[in-house]
Amino acid sequence: MDSYTHVSGKNHGKIFLYALSTCIWCRKTKNLLNSLGVSYDYCDVDQLEGDAQSETETEIMKWNPKVSFPTLVINDEKCITGFDEAQIRRELGIE
Repeated sequence: MDSYTHVSGKNHGKIFLYALSTCIWCRKTKNLLNSLGVSYDYCDVDQLEGDAQSETETEIMKWNPKVSFPTLVINDEKCITGFDEAQIRRELGIE
């Protein structure tokens, strides 16, 4: 997927956030990751068009069959849906 944005920071593994540009919980997740200073990539799915959007939704379904937002995937192993600060901190080893 080419339609993503990289945010530089400390490496805590491969972190990818599927988000919506209009979602308050997605914004809270981005703000948390930024405040923790971690490196991550994200994609605002609602900003994609056509095939790119449907391909991304298919990718999200592998992790989150409901395709709800935010969907945070860590190291291609763990998926956190919704905004759960404690769980995000725990999975990143930042408590």
